[in-house]
Amino acid sequence: MRYFLEFAYKGTHYHGWQYQPNASSVQETLNNALFTIFKNEIDLVGAGRTDAGVHAKQMFAHFDLEEPIDVGYYVHKLNSFLPKDIAILKIHLVHQEAHARFDATKRTYEYHIHTNKDAFESDNSWYYHNLLNIDFMNAACKILFNYFDFECFSKVHTDVNTFNCKIYEAYWQPIDNRLVFTISADRFLRNMVRAIVGTMVNIGLEKVSLQEFITIIEGKDRNKAGFSVPAHGLYLTKVEYPFL
Repeated sequence: MRYFLEFAYKGTHYHGWQYQPNASSVQETLNNALFTIFKNEIDLVGAGRTDAGVHAKQMFAHFDLEEPIDVGYYVHKLNSFLPKDIAILKIHLVHQEAHARFDATKRTYEYHIHTNKDAFESDNSWYYHNLLNIDFMNAACKILFNYFDFECFSKVHTDVNTFNCKIYEAYWQPIDNRLVFTISADRFLRNMVRAIVGTMVNIGLEKVSLQEFITIIEGKDRNKAGFSVPAHGLYLTKVEYPFL
């Protein structure tokens, strides 16, 4: 039987999703909880990987069991074994060939910037007090829809066969004392969202023009794009599948 685990986590104390030999990861923590409950080695396959410090409001991973389970009971059981910064939302019974990574059709991220210093937001949002031109930044968002190759925003020396991504939506909006960037695509490159946000911050500061933004994308050179913003403002918020 194949199951999809739907869960959320605060990434502050983890070295990302993927197992790391000398650091705590979300994958290892979940695997250990599953082993404790089912008494079998269970290797979760995630929908993707998030970097150290990045959060997820919705993440999926699949695993296999020989026998059917009461999913409601095991949601409660797993949550009782997990630390407070990882929460199981649901367990879905899916078809045997379903794959958490390869079957995902759309992923959505948010990046949060708070503009007033807040003692309670230091792990959850990036504090940046300089005034940004949101109209310019949203104009840059519209430029993204004209392109598919985003090598300029990718971490270098990654093991990908293509830098092509189809972006479905991208926009900035003020929410209370925050600026929130939302972006959806069929896939994302490593460090892509944080590099886009860093470049757009420079646009918002009016240090980079919209024409220069186009030149950066077409140049396909990570060194020409903006800085990578801190991980703790980034959230994976939604992963979509045709069967869920």
